[in-house]
Amino acid sequence: MKKVLTIAGSDSGGGAGIQADLKTFSALGVYGMSAITALTAQNTLGVQGVYEIDASFVEQQIDSVMMDMGTDAWKTGMLANAEIVKCVAQCARKYKIRKLVVDPVMLARGGDPLLKLDAVQTYKNELFPITYVLTPNRQEAEYISQGTIKTIDDIRRAAKIIKKMGPQFVLIKGGHIETELESVDVLYNGVEFTEFHAKRIATKNTHGTGCTYASAIAAELAIGHAVKEAIHIGKAYITKAIMLADELEIGKGHGPTNHFQRIVISVNLDLVTVK
Repeated sequence: MKKVLTIAGSDSGGGAGIQADLKTFSALGVYGMSAITALTAQNTLGVQGVYEIDASFVEQQIDSVMMDMGTDAWKTGMLANAEIVKCVAQCARKYKIRKLVVDPVMLARGGDPLLKLDAVQTYKNELFPITYVLTPNRQEAEYISQGTIKTIDDIRRAAKIIKKMGPQFVLIKGGHIETELESVDVLYNGVEFTEFHAKRIATKNTHGTGCTYASAIAAELAIGHAVKEAIHIGKAYITKAIMLADELEIGKGHGPTNHFQRIVISVNLDLVTVK
């Protein structure tokens, strides 16, 4: 079985972060492992508290996984601070990780920075140059490129700027462009652009979409798909997860997506004798 390591924060509400990543891996048929960078007290209404893990212990978690089980791809989410970003970059170089999907979790839903400027610069200096696929949303792409994004042309301009920072592929997610009837994601490889279109879905239950999408891409890369195909499958997966999110009825705020999308595991009751 193919294996994927997620390096990210824990969401106690289960809709984003490590929890969303592991659910996605399971749904797509890869074995998920984790290195936790931060603990959050979190639910569908927001984040009530954050406890950052020491970078040395993040490294120990990574080493424990890699020395025994190894991996076919890595995916990063919330890295919390500059020390952890640098630690992850050093570990990725140490283990020669080629399929590294980086979801640059830098901003809160309202646009407030989640990282100090030194951590953002460490992303650019240490992690972006070894990133295989970078998956910022519109707000994150604006923050990284220091430009305004309102149209697909703006996304293309930002992608060119970010590509120069080192990632092999830049995928800017257009789901946050409010004027579009479609959700359009733009992939840039330094030579050409590829657009991935899906119908915009009217729902408030989109908590963890970025985590889920990036994890789906990492899973498909681990399985062996090329980047465009991995993104195509990943976008189809997250689109369906959002379409069926309202069925879950979880929480009072922005609920999670439906990671398992009506997947029913057949249970063979004959395996157990009841006396």
